[in-house]
Amino acid sequence: MGEAEWIKSESKIRIWSDFYFYGDAASQELANNIAVDISNHWNQPSGNVIIKQIPYTIEFIIRGFYEKDLIPESVWFNTDPRNNYFRIEEFSPVHVSFVDGIKCNTGYFKLDNLLHNSTTAAHEYGHTIGLDHPEKLDIRGKGQPGIMYPRGTVCDPAYQYDPAAEPLGPGGTINPYTRKVLQADIDLLRLHTLSWNKNGFAVLGDFSSIYHGKEHPPL
Repeated sequence: MGEAEWIKSESKIRIWSDFYFYGDAASQELANNIAVDISNHWNQPSGNVIIKQIPYTIEFIIRGFYEKDLIPESVWFNTDPRNNYFRIEEFSPVHVSFVDGIKCNTGYFKLDNLLHNSTTAAHEYGHTIGLDHPEKLDIRGKGQPGIMYPRGTVCDPAYQYDPAAEPLGPGGTINPYTRKVLQADIDLLRLHTLSWNKNGFAVLGDFSSIYHGKEHPPL
């Protein structure tokens, strides 16, 4: 989830999103790294949008905070559209990271999904601001995969876990590390259709407001 700011004098749209991380595997260092990772991915294409026949550049401002003692009420009753809340743990009940819906501001990160320059955080951020997985998950011949393609997507060999593998065989699906934010992903945000208030702000996403307790591996 985020808040978009329409700055006409600078021909720019800024999208502000703050992430508050809690859980046993969270830390301020990790919070900073995730924020930088999301920002780098979403600013990489130098995205743009045309609003009322005028082009605007898009800048994502992402901040990360460690909230060791976050209480559920802070999540349940938050009304700031910039705020997102994610628990980080070594174990996930579904074995991967997830968000609580398309257009949401809460979710659960599995620690090992976030390490080693992964695109997981940037992918899940896309969900929070309104993007779903593409319907067609066989993109052979299409080149560079966008950020919203999920694990299991069939793609060109260069973007597979193993470039020499047969499609759908072992190593023959998309390696998430090869995903990138493309202008096509920016276009799907449909920023030109947002409802801007008189001060030039609009909301991307919605409040899911779910506080996650710690999940434990089965005995």
